[in-house]
Amino acid sequence: QVQLVESGGGLVQPGGSLRLSCAASGTRFSLYVMGWYRQAPGKQRELVATITSGGSTNYADSVKGRFTISRDNAKNTVYLQMNSLKPEDTAVYYCKARWPTLDYWGQGTQVTVSS
Repeated sequence: QVQLVESGGGLVQPGGSLRLSCAASGTRFSLYVMGWYRQAPGKQRELVATITSGGSTNYADSVKGRFTISRDNAKNTVYLQMNSLKPEDTAVYYCKARWPTLDYWGQGTQVTVSS
């Protein structure tokens, strides 16, 4: 069982920045494939970014160039640095871990981009 806890969400003005953190349980974090997803009201959950155990990253076109996913294996933590935030980024952001073939989800953290 992998447990994930997100933090760092909140209210930010358009153009601002936030950094989300996801702390994971377990001693094999370095082997987890990690990802960030988001779900806006009335919409499907969508991929934001992923990072493999080898450090390869993938981003949705909508966030490419603005968001950066990273991981610190010593801290069992994955991050999502979000810059140049837009109102369209407003959503609940979820952390996901895949290990070894099952997906585990955090409870989510709310990000609201508004004036």
